Amino acid sequence: MSFVENLFSLEGQTAVVVGGTGVLCGEMANGLAQAGANVVVVGRSEEKGAKRVAEIESLGGKASFLAADVASREMLESLLAQVLESHGKVDILVNGAGVNSPTALLEIGDEEFARILDINLGAILRSCQVFGRQMLEQGGGSIINIGSISGLGPLSKVFTYSASKAAVHNLSKNLAREWAEQGIRVNTLVPGFFPAEQNRKVLTDDRVAAIMGHTPANRFGEAHELIGATLLLASQSAGSFVTGIEMIVDGGFSAMTI
Repeated sequence: MSFVENLFSLEGQTAVVVGGTGVLCGEMANGLAQAGANVVVVGRSEEKGAKRVAEIESLGGKASFLAADVASREMLESLLAQVLESHGKVDILVNGAGVNSPTALLEIGDEEFARILDINLGAILRSCQVFGRQMLEQGGGSIINIGSISGLGPLSKVFTYSASKAAVHNLSKNLAREWAEQGIRVNTLVPGFFPAEQNRKVLTDDRVAAIMGHTPANRFGEAHELIGATLLLASQSAGSFVTGIEMIVDGGFSAMTI
């Protein structure tokens, strides 16, 4: 194995990818598996989970699927127990479950607001608590929380989503500070505009034009372009001193003004 391969190798490690049945986290799961990790894909759809596992195996990786609703602490505890029974440890946790909504600002109801906050923020907190406790007992690990470019600055039409992701960014930094001495690294992976199930409903022609006008790369990101950043944040060799950061992958969107 070459120096670079060894630097990013995840051979023998266990990676739990919450939201791994989705487009972006699914591609991240592919990358983790190809780097040698045993990947546990977590989601609610058995069908999507089976397809993702089959794709990972077709690439030569090792994967399994576990169904779980991460809105439930009890299900997260059960998920951890199943992972430990099968693999004995958790080295990498990706928290990527999330929902979006295009509801206009003055029409956002209490129920919708609470639901989005609980899934996008509350579920990540609960997952970090459940799996973080295990990582503390193990003596280390890497947690990658999925943020959003809308968590760095205001973005129209996705008000509750943006607020929830900004909170995820802050939560991740607090956890990084809390657990750094115990060998747990916590980082936020921040995708720019990657067409996926969550945001297709708001990608009207005029919005696409506005996004392209603010993106120096002049295109959307492709899901596989998140793999490099994922491996850096996951690898204890390559990313050993990287914690508490917002790793932005956005084609220059956040660097653009006028």
